[in-house]
Amino acid sequence: MVHKRLRPFNTRDTYPEQKLDNDLSQGVVARGTTVFLRGQVSQDLETRESLHVGDPGLQARKAMENIKMLLEEAGSDLSHICRIVVYITDVRYREAVYREMGKWLKGVFPCSTGLVVPALARPEWVVEIEVTAVIPDA
Repeated sequence: MVHKRLRPFNTRDTYPEQKLDNDLSQGVVARGTTVFLRGQVSQDLETRESLHVGDPGLQARKAMENIKMLLEEAGSDLSHICRIVVYITDVRYREAVYREMGKWLKGVFPCSTGLVVPALARPEWVVEIEVTAVIPDA
């Protein structure tokens, strides 16, 4: 395989009520140097349990914990994030989400885009964070 897939899964496991059957990954290491992470939410990646329902700040913290873990699995880390896209379902969540995210990205200076969207894939999710990072040369 040309690309390394991080934590592949099928949507029927995450969204059983939606009757979907899509093969996805939490992240992809492309050609060994670029890591594309799926939008991370407040979900335990082992159990698929949604966490921190109703708290956008804690949801952002869990999303960042997932991002950190996945980047380390890929051979990278938070300091190598180049691009971040943040999705929130209410503009009033912006301050709590960005305050938490800022703690994790101090000194990183990635390109950032923030979007307010009507909904995410599950109604209890109010924050989703997607990143692209690189794996540094050895």
